[in-house]
Amino acid sequence: MHAVVLHEFGPAENLTYETLPDPVAGPGQVRIAVRAAGVHFVETVMRRGEASDMAPPLPELPSVFGGEVAGVVDAVGPGVDTSWLGRSVVTPRSEPGGYAELAVADLATLHEVPDGLGFEAAVTMVMTGATAMGLLDSARLTSDDVVLVTSAAGGVGRLVVQYASALGAVVIGAAGGPDKVEAVWGLGADLAVDYNKPGWADLVRERLDGRQVSVVLDGVGGEKSAAAFGLIGEGGRHVVIGWSSQEGFEPDAGVVEERGISVVNALLELIERPEDGPEHQRRALEAAAKGELTPSVQTFPLAQAARAHAAMERRETTGKVVLVP
Repeated sequence: MHAVVLHEFGPAENLTYETLPDPVAGPGQVRIAVRAAGVHFVETVMRRGEASDMAPPLPELPSVFGGEVAGVVDAVGPGVDTSWLGRSVVTPRSEPGGYAELAVADLATLHEVPDGLGFEAAVTMVMTGATAMGLLDSARLTSDDVVLVTSAAGGVGRLVVQYASALGAVVIGAAGGPDKVEAVWGLGADLAVDYNKPGWADLVRERLDGRQVSVVLDGVGGEKSAAAFGLIGEGGRHVVIGWSSQEGFEPDAGVVEERGISVVNALLELIERPEDGPEHQRRALEAAAKGELTPSVQTFPLAQAARAHAAMERRETTGKVVLVP
């Protein structure tokens, strides 16, 4: 099979497209002919060899990155019912990694792809969609909220904007660049702003005309997070759902206390509750199959995984990045 292998930590071009032995399904496992493989921004951090509290441990090299794949079962391991053969499935965890034409996964991690849902959408929802579900549980949004979503054009951000809009909340989406802002308008946001432009927070304040932001769902970090935090009204909530800028932001403790703001690191809570993962995955796949949430996908050929990583690092991608063998 073909797979993308990292032999040395470093720049995107260190990802090489190679031929590896076909994996073999063991007891309780199936082999999947991969039709779509998900890519996460955190994998670009790991590829560079940078350790982080918000990322999995660095792998031993050489390594095939990724994990979530969607495709068709083409072989089963010992003890596995042959009725699995030919089924369309999706999993958040596969071996030797998702950036490959073939992958092996434990039966316990599989979900059947719902009718009407494509492989690219399924692989988006099994992790990115499930993450969004878990983060939204922590956010506890209501129809009375005024919600500001940063990194709103990203894979998670787009789903969060859709969810909050459908709930009936007032939704402001902040993203970088005119194309991404246009995409956020299309998701149903009541206001979309370019947070690369100076004064974007003042524009939000002006358009709200006296209303205050009650919840910030922060997916970016750094100075943009600081500006978003400054918009939160008395008794509001600052909920961390990502860190796409890779820049930290720590709210001022005095301001938090004075204004009665709740600060929730929903991303960390999600990492600390892995047992909730399967249910979040099921809900996310179901929501997409019903049309309640529509994932946005940007595809790259598997052989161009290095180009996909480079584009993500330059913040040139929108939605979920998916590799297609």
